[in-house]
Amino acid sequence: MLNIHNLSISFGGEYLFEEISFRLNAGDRVGLVGKNGAGKSTMLRILSKEQESDSGQLAMDKDVKIGFLKQDIDFVEGRTVLDESYEAFTEIKKIEREIDAINVQLAERTDYESDSYSQLITDLSDHTHHYEILGGYNYQGETERVLLGLGFQPDDFDRLTDTFSGGWRMRIELAKLLLQNNDILLLDEPTNHLDIESIIWLETFLKGYAGVVVIVSHDKMFLDNVTNRTIEISLGRIYDYNKPYSKYLVLRKELREQQLATQKNQSKQIEQTEKLIEKFRAKASKASMAQSLIKKLDKIDRIEVDEDDNAVMNVRFPVSVQPGKVVIEADGIGKRYGEKVILQDIDLLVERGSKIAFVGQNGQGKSTLAKIIIDELSHDGTLKLGHNVQIGYFAQNQSEYLDGELTILETMVNAANEKTRSRVRDMLGSFLFRGDEVDKKVKVLSGGERNRLALCKMLLEPFNVLVMDEPTNHLDIKSKNVLKEALRSFEGTLILVSHDRDFLQGMTNTVYEFKDRKIKEYLGDIDFYLEQRKVADLREIEKKDKQTKSVSATKVDAKQSYEDQKKVKSLHNKLSNVESKINQLERDIKAIDQNLESDYDTTVASPNFFENYEKKKVRLQKLMKEWEEVQETIEALG
Repeated sequence: MLNIHNLSISFGGEYLFEEISFRLNAGDRVGLVGKNGAGKSTMLRILSKEQESDSGQLAMDKDVKIGFLKQDIDFVEGRTVLDESYEAFTEIKKIEREIDAINVQLAERTDYESDSYSQLITDLSDHTHHYEILGGYNYQGETERVLLGLGFQPDDFDRLTDTFSGGWRMRIELAKLLLQNNDILLLDEPTNHLDIESIIWLETFLKGYAGVVVIVSHDKMFLDNVTNRTIEISLGRIYDYNKPYSKYLVLRKELREQQLATQKNQSKQIEQTEKLIEKFRAKASKASMAQSLIKKLDKIDRIEVDEDDNAVMNVRFPVSVQPGKVVIEADGIGKRYGEKVILQDIDLLVERGSKIAFVGQNGQGKSTLAKIIIDELSHDGTLKLGHNVQIGYFAQNQSEYLDGELTILETMVNAANEKTRSRVRDMLGSFLFRGDEVDKKVKVLSGGERNRLALCKMLLEPFNVLVMDEPTNHLDIKSKNVLKEALRSFEGTLILVSHDRDFLQGMTNTVYEFKDRKIKEYLGDIDFYLEQRKVADLREIEKKDKQTKSVSATKVDAKQSYEDQKKVKSLHNKLSNVESKINQLERDIKAIDQNLESDYDTTVASPNFFENYEKKKVRLQKLMKEWEEVQETIEALG
């Protein structure tokens, strides 16, 4: 289906990969792996013809369609989720417009006996037949099925894409690709923005996909469940095996051990031959024998051992100062928008040195509580930080806050202070940004490299409590392991939000499960938690919850008429909009209150301060009331 022959590409005079060749065949589900910066995303861009190689050939069958999910995407503003998803069906949408245009003409014209009118009817019949063949009567239902599989709810379909985060927009782009019936799917980190439930759905979809799939991912379980072939890019070469990732690692290790053993035996033979040559060379009677041995030595094919790229981050999280025994004390914490409760009556006591995991489905409040702890969200109840507590925070989209136009070095220097500025280059080196690499602009870095830079930047600030929300997104497997060891060695207090069981194993001594607005404490590590829940992994919990939801949804759907469902969908959109406005106003009012406490005179000196301040409060009360009214209407409809 697609042939790659002697492909080479270099940057700054150094080869990213050189003269590599492989073939992709129908049914191949390839895991493209390697370290951050090894060239995986570059390879996908070359395969998609978005980027040209320096040399080599790329040949494919005629009319092959390629779909490419990139890490960075652009969206047209003003479209709903459904409208954007329907862009996958360009030919169907074109025929729809043509059919609509013909129907308008048929309705307006009265020359029923004319040849042109007769031709319109013929064209309508042809277009309708073509529309049916292309699946025009099924594409809307298929679109909704895929969107639901990727985690969207029916009431999301009519919301504008502008109102969604980058992660949810990525899901829309993924939905479009899955709907297009491409012959080759190129997926760059498709699971980074998916919860476990959506990952399970995507696995099932891809395992049944008839074409070629090439996946860049650092999720070992996802690769093992989906792929049947692994291609690793390492030090400019590729290693290609018809095995999923874990089995590939075993084979690669065995091959390297065989190469080392064979090379060792060959080296002994060469050494013995060289000794004989030196011995015979000194005697005239043995000179011909020496020459014979030299020729034999020249003909030997020297066995080479595959190089391993063992360069890894050198990460250490130092504790700034010793805090008090209790670092976080939360009493009756709640977060709501009107009557919509995210968290309710949460009590939490975190002692110095605790290692805590927050687990649970997306939307259950893990990130919300993390943001409350770092004082980023307003909330009910009280939360106190202990004596000398300094919090470091790593958000799951931390790398998105980096300025793409700055270089790596500028990013660090701008964030450093007088004490840390002199250590910037050493810090970057420990995160594998060395030499001229520090002059690269952030926008050209891979997702994993950006995450490494964001981690490095975080270390510029002192902390003794570390709150990390999905820190392993985009990180390659070796970097994940290095980060894990650094966090295990961290002598401060750790709160870790993650879906990754492998990463969580051996990391924490307490697990908090978030479910139904509450948290439940498990005094043990992630394995103890799973044992208590009587499941093998976090995925099984997701499956159980999904089945329960499915049964409940069926009962609700049976009660609701189609018109009621349409009304509820519209009301949910309105509810979401109101929630967003409430959240913004709460933040504005909180900021004003803080300014009043710190600098009252300057704050009130601005024109019409008290009038504007009161307007915000009145507006907030109105929005709260509006939220309740919409919610009551939704409940009345079933």
